[in-house]
Amino acid sequence: MKIQTLALLVGVDLGLPNFDTDLLELGLLAQTAGLEPVARITCKRRAPDAALFVGSGKADEIKMLALETGATEVLFDQSLSPAQQRNLERHLEMPVNDRTLLILEIFAQRARSHEGKLQVELARLQYVSTRLVRRWSHLERQTGGAGVRGGPGEKQIELDKRMIGEAIKRTKERLTKVKKQRQTQRKQRERRNSFSVSLVGYTNAGKSTLFNALVKAQSYTADQLFATLDTTTRQLYLGEAGRFASLSDTVGFIRDLPHGLIDAFAATLKEAVDADLLLHVVDASNPEYLEQIEQVQRVLFEIGAADVPQILVFNKLDAIEKSNHPLHLQDKFDLRDAFEGASRSVERVFVSAKSGENLNLLRESLAVQGSRAEPGNSPQTPQ
Repeated sequence: MKIQTLALLVGVDLGLPNFDTDLLELGLLAQTAGLEPVARITCKRRAPDAALFVGSGKADEIKMLALETGATEVLFDQSLSPAQQRNLERHLEMPVNDRTLLILEIFAQRARSHEGKLQVELARLQYVSTRLVRRWSHLERQTGGAGVRGGPGEKQIELDKRMIGEAIKRTKERLTKVKKQRQTQRKQRERRNSFSVSLVGYTNAGKSTLFNALVKAQSYTADQLFATLDTTTRQLYLGEAGRFASLSDTVGFIRDLPHGLIDAFAATLKEAVDADLLLHVVDASNPEYLEQIEQVQRVLFEIGAADVPQILVFNKLDAIEKSNHPLHLQDKFDLRDAFEGASRSVERVFVSAKSGENLNLLRESLAVQGSRAEPGNSPQTPQ
C-alpha cells in the first residue's frame, strides 16, 4: 500500500485580487497529485521576503506546525524563486515546492498522448533548468584535467545545464513535427467544410461531461482538477444547419497557470485559436465563477484567441437550488463584467451536462452559428 505524503499548505496574501484565503484550490491540486493536505496556514505581506518569501518568523511558525501535524512536505500557493526554495528547505529541513511544480507534476501524471507527454517534458525541463543549484549540491564540485569531458575547470553544474539545454532543443524539435501533423489534420477538416468548435473553460467546470453529452463519446470524466489533458476531437452533426461540426475538448485552465505550460501547450491550445467558435464552459454552481471566467479570458487573450466568437455555457444547473435558477435560460453576458480586457457581450446558455437539461437550447445555438459560417470562414462575432 502506497503511503501518501502529508503536505502543509501555505498561502501569502500580497494584496492581489483573487487570493484563496482557504487554500481550497491548492488543496484540490495537492490531492490530485496524490498528496494529503493535513494543515493550512496563511499570512499577509506587502511584498515577498527576498530570502524566505514569508520572513523568518513565519518560517519558524510553519516549521512548528509541520512538526505538530506530521507534515513531510510544504506547498506554497505562489511561485517561489530557486533561491527562496533552497533557503526554505534549509530552514524547514524538509522538501518545499510551489504551485508551479505541483501543476507540472499533475500534468506529467495525466498526459496520455505523444504530444501531451512532449509538452509536459518541455515544461518540466524548462522549470528544472532554473533550479539546478537548489536540487543537487554535488554540482558545486568542479571537473577538469586532461581528457576529462567538459574541459579543465568546467563545473558539473555547467555540464548539466548544457545537457538540459540540449534536451530542451530536442524536445522542441519533436514538438514542431507534431504541430505540423496537427496542421495537416486541420487542413483536412477545412477541406471537408467542417465547422470547428472548441470547448474551453476553467478546470473541473464539466467540459468533458458536456463533450460526452453532445457527441455521445466516452472521454474520461471525474470530479477533480485536470481530469483530462489531451485534446479529443469528434464529429457533431448540426441538423438545422445541415452540416457537421468538429468538436474538440481541450485542457482546462487554472489561476496562475505556469507560463511555461502555456508555451509548451501551444499546439494543444491552437485548437482554441483556430476554432470557428468557442464553447466557454463555466461552473455556474461555483461562487467564484466570475474570477474563473476572468482567468480563462486572460489565457485566451494571451494565446491570441480573444476575438474568436464564444458561447458562454453555464454548466451544472443541476447543482443549483431550484429557487436560485435564472429566470431566463438563454441571454447575453457582458464579458467586461469579468475581464476588463474584453470588449463584447456573448450569448449565454444555462445547461446541465450531467442531466441533459437545456442541451437542446445549446444545440440550437450551435446550429445557428454553424449556418452563419461560410466554408473556410469564421462566423461573425456576436455583439
